[in-house]
Amino acid sequence: VEGYPGAEIRGKTYAPALYSKEESETAFVTYNAEKFIRRPGAGPWFLHISYLKPHRPYLAPEPYNRLYHPDDVPDFQRASSPEEEAKQHPYLAYKLERSLNRGYYSASIYPRDERSMRQLRATYYGLITEVDENIGRIVALLKETGQYENTVIVFTSDHGVQLGDHHLVGQGPYFDQTFHVPLIIRAPDGERQQQRGRVVEAFTENVDLLPTSLDIFGADIPIQCDGRSLVSFLVGDTPEKFRTEVHWEVDFRYDGLGIGFDESSLNVIRDEHYKYVYFAAMPDLLFDLKKDPGELHNLAEDPTYRAVVLKYAQKLLSWRMVNDEHTLTHMLVGPKGVVERPRC
Repeated sequence: VEGYPGAEIRGKTYAPALYSKEESETAFVTYNAEKFIRRPGAGPWFLHISYLKPHRPYLAPEPYNRLYHPDDVPDFQRASSPEEEAKQHPYLAYKLERSLNRGYYSASIYPRDERSMRQLRATYYGLITEVDENIGRIVALLKETGQYENTVIVFTSDHGVQLGDHHLVGQGPYFDQTFHVPLIIRAPDGERQQQRGRVVEAFTENVDLLPTSLDIFGADIPIQCDGRSLVSFLVGDTPEKFRTEVHWEVDFRYDGLGIGFDESSLNVIRDEHYKYVYFAAMPDLLFDLKKDPGELHNLAEDPTYRAVVLKYAQKLLSWRMVNDEHTLTHMLVGPKGVVERPRC
């Protein structure tokens, strides 16, 4: 909305969208989800609801644009300037230059002054609240139609965003803000009562979603699944020998960094203490998260951390070996043909 009162003080993202909250894409998705849930018929069903927001463009309809004040948002975790931040790693330098000067997150679209960035963060929180309220509508409808106690609800996201941390607005190359996503699971009581409201601090990964879903419904988990079932957490227990770190990979072969096409990738291993980032053809990174939770100081070249780098490089290699292709590893060819062997 052009000329919106207060936008000249709080920043351009304070101005609301031209459409109302009833006309937003979030409301549109919810409307169609409700229509599906209300359809006649008593058979089993599956519904995947994908909300675009709070994805860019960071534009919230009223009243969500003014729910949060920029003075109340958390401070930014970043170096003193983009130039100082860029010294951490060549790939980060590339992402910073691109974020500031090109593309959907450029400074011409989202100004980088303190006031504007704080308002952008406040607007983002408003968009999250809009999604939260719409999910509340769906939960209320499930209860109204008598389906809530027979429905598994899983809420998660594909990625986060930096929102000013490390001087980036969109996705970061390896920072926690981009890769630490929510996971909320609500399952009906079965043979064992679910523990409601439990907050689990363990490391989970998106590959856990499939085996967890299969386990909830009592289906066999294929041996090809790399993830672990999280059902034990839902009933108040902890799975045996559960992972103590989390892993992810990023393929950036189309970023045009001037390195080999198939070398443009990074792997991350992160636990409670350290985070190690290995690049196929660029310098690696090590962060001591207990001393540096903001990931501002790379210790990979520090001689006192040489043993730590070696240890985490070996752990990362072991993880890749464990998760190598194993589609046919449980199949045995013998006199009776192809026989499937159970997981030990």
